[in-house]
Amino acid sequence: MALQGDFAAHARALGRLGADCREVRAPADLGSIQALMMPGGESTTMSLLLDSSGLRAPLTELIKAGLPVLATCAGAIMLARELRHDNGSVKVETLGLLDAVVDRNAYGRQVNSFEAQLLVDWAALGIDDWRSEFHGVFIRAPQITEYAEHVKPIARLDGEVVAVRQGNIVAATFHPELSGDERLHAAVLRMVA
Repeated sequence: MALQGDFAAHARALGRLGADCREVRAPADLGSIQALMMPGGESTTMSLLLDSSGLRAPLTELIKAGLPVLATCAGAIMLARELRHDNGSVKVETLGLLDAVVDRNAYGRQVNSFEAQLLVDWAALGIDDWRSEFHGVFIRAPQITEYAEHVKPIARLDGEVVAVRQGNIVAATFHPELSGDERLHAAVLRMVA
């Protein structure tokens, strides 16, 4: 999804995996896509652009129908069932497809951004990888504070859930596209098959 945010970094990560990428900016761009990356960025802006571009309804239907999605940071906010601390004058209208509660900017402002080693349950993503560590980049990161029983935690930072899987949706509060490690992208591409 190339409405706003660092979609180019996702494209580079996918390119390193040999995937062909298409920038999605309008409903016509959705034809024949097999997976979608919803990048980090500014969730209020993304919410407004989903409406002005006409993408909100067709994108929602595709994801409901099983389109594999990797949603990072603001992308995770956009998929949440419920959003907390949405204190701006313009409220974010989420797609409500991820059965979880996400707390916007839970880790603080831009100056509080950080990097940390995460533990990932690769088996929950269908990947046989003995290296559970993953370098997480957190930029004004949200936090997944609650999730339904059918939503599976797949990554943790000091015990806190920072990524989840719900069927065809993988949502992370960090930026895997900035880590130099394409395993999360590869996991979503494997869902296509």
